[in-house]
Amino acid sequence: MSKANSIREMSDEQLEHELRETQQSLFRLRLQAATERNDVPSNVRKMRRNIARIRTIQRERELAKA
Repeated sequence: MSKANSIREMSDEQLEHELRETQQSLFRLRLQAATERNDVPSNVRKMRRNIARIRTIQRERELAKA
């Protein structure tokens, strides 16, 4: 199953929680990158894409309600 499908199965509350956690993880990764302690630089891109997926699905649901 793709990531988008697994995200679509989440409830609105779960999406909000997942978004907050992912944003906090991205912040920590950016701090690590700034202090040159980031072991895997590609994780920043993965986090950004995951945030974009979550926001896209939230927007789809918002438009579907309207």
